[in-house]
Amino acid sequence: MKGFFKSRFFAVLVIVALFATIVPAVLYAMGVGNYAHNLINQTLVPLQKGFAFITDGIDGYVDYFSEFDRIVEENNQLRDRIDELEDQIYSAQEIEGMNEWLFDYLELKREHTDFSFEAANVTSDGGTNYMRVFTLDRGKNHKVEVDMPIVTPQGIVGYVVEAGNDWSKAVTILDSSASIGAYVERTGELCVVEGDYQLSEEGICRLNYLSEDSQVQVGDRILSSGYGSVFPRGLVIGHVTKIEKNQYSRTTVAYITPAADLTDLTKLMVITDYETYSE
Repeated sequence: MKGFFKSRFFAVLVIVALFATIVPAVLYAMGVGNYAHNLINQTLVPLQKGFAFITDGIDGYVDYFSEFDRIVEENNQLRDRIDELEDQIYSAQEIEGMNEWLFDYLELKREHTDFSFEAANVTSDGGTNYMRVFTLDRGKNHKVEVDMPIVTPQGIVGYVVEAGNDWSKAVTILDSSASIGAYVERTGELCVVEGDYQLSEEGICRLNYLSEDSQVQVGDRILSSGYGSVFPRGLVIGHVTKIEKNQYSRTTVAYITPAADLTDLTKLMVITDYETYSE
């Protein structure tokens, strides 16, 4: 805009304006004012219209960019407000998730008043082709030791295989080394839940040592028995999803899906003290 006032076009407009003002006064003084007035009007009216058009255009140009700047500023303010609201929504969702986890955790503690729990966070999740290992931010300084069970409010996750002062490593019940004494909640039948490398890729475990005439059914809930394993009695392991009868061994083999979501491990609980069962 500043460049316009320094342009030649603007200088010409100023000269024309001065001419239209000064020349009539001189001609009137010489006695030919009316003739000069008509001549000048015929000459300058088109220029005046053009000047008015240009002035209106400049005003519109200035108004347009003033409005544009206002809209840009308003959009920036709205964008900042949206970012602020998104942060608030994220914080609210995080708090809500934490409250739900704490509520479920308290429910589990009410069900097992004889257990002592240590809450832990998963800091890494990895391993080899044969074993999935995840790391927790709790260790011996928090009374976490090897072979201690790890659970969520939904069910058993796995157990500790290594412990440092402020960290520990664990595997899930899908691991081929996992073996849990169990029973069918509906019938009371004893069995053993075992991990298997090939089955782990499908996210399931095998239920062994059921008799040929077992009454186990798809959908039955399987709980830990507390016998012959590191897991205390009464924890949910999973639900039966498939059953096979082996006529040669005269046994029943069932397959279960873990109750705990082993694909999304973030917050867990280590059972650091509990009553054991032995045969």
